[in-house]
Amino acid sequence: MTSAEHTFTAAARRTQIVAATIGALAELGYGQTTFKRIAERAGLSSTRLISYHFAGKAELMGAVVAEVYGTMDRFMAERMTGLPDSRARLRAYIAAVVEFVAEHRPQMAALMTIFMNHREPEGGGRSYEPGDDRVVIGRVESILRQGQADGEFRDFDPFIMAATIQRSLDGLPYLLQTRPDLDLAHYTRELLTLFDLSTRATPD
Repeated sequence: MTSAEHTFTAAARRTQIVAATIGALAELGYGQTTFKRIAERAGLSSTRLISYHFAGKAELMGAVVAEVYGTMDRFMAERMTGLPDSRARLRAYIAAVVEFVAEHRPQMAALMTIFMNHREPEGGGRSYEPGDDRVVIGRVESILRQGQADGEFRDFDPFIMAATIQRSLDGLPYLLQTRPDLDLAHYTRELLTLFDLSTRATPD
């Protein structure tokens, strides 16, 4: 096997393991997601095949977090490109986050159980937290500030508004745990109306 083939095979195996881990986390929860369960789900002959690619559970959980966030970033980028103004960008952002959550429920469930349960081996705090607020909220805040500068949005505190918008989206995966049949199309429409009315400069 050439070096390139070995690299490709290793990458494919890591992807296979991460996908199996996401499925196990979503179905079984953090505590029951062991290397044995992951190996069974991935169709691997031994847990040593997992240990070869990941030094331990912490590294594997980090790979899951990176995979889900990477997928979400690409998803969002596709839906945020070529929009004419800040009002359209804000609407697209809200709709895209809800759409991603709706279409990636196992991934979001995996993230939640990691965020809520993973601890440092030494007994410290949580190793993984939801995305850095300064980055996540900052993206929404930049849309709002540009909209204010262009006269599309009224005068308000852009940080507080951005935080409110983001929290309404961050809470959706948790809400779906208790209301899995929630009408997400209706949820999207309500959020779009709510934040359109609360940000627009003048009524249409």
